[in-house]
Amino acid sequence: MSIKIRQIKETDDKGLAKIIRDSLTEHDVPKIGTVYSDPTTDHLFTLFTSVGSLYYIVEEDGVLLGGCGVFPTEGLPNGCAELVKLYLSEDSRGKGTGKLLLEKCFIAAVELGYTQLYLESFPSLGKAVSLYLKSGFYHLPNALGNSGHHACTIWMIKDL
Repeated sequence: MSIKIRQIKETDDKGLAKIIRDSLTEHDVPKIGTVYSDPTTDHLFTLFTSVGSLYYIVEEDGVLLGGCGVFPTEGLPNGCAELVKLYLSEDSRGKGTGKLLLEKCFIAAVELGYTQLYLESFPSLGKAVSLYLKSGFYHLPNALGNSGHHACTIWMIKDL
């Protein structure tokens, strides 16, 4: 078995959107006000052509397992980007893949000139939240920036 992390391609869009929506459905996350109903979810390759952004895909033996990215969300403080769309297929979780993606995104964020990463999540994604805490994120009392994902109830930030 061979795990590979690479930048997103347009051909990843459909499979990645399915992984994201399946994960949110599995964890009973609201569909409105989240990435589930965000129109960019079906066109992530195009979204991540934005200056200051990147998105990594993880695959095993050519099979798409999920991904994670960094995005300069409007309204965030100077030097801060958002860690976005860390989603993995159900059978690929709990194997250290998410941690690998996070570490790759941290390095890339520093290379892009960011000094902080912000994220939004939900209590029902407890394993992910635990991973974020172990990776140096800490809780914030309220949302930052203008992600448009108003249903999120957990906000975290990490100094890079």
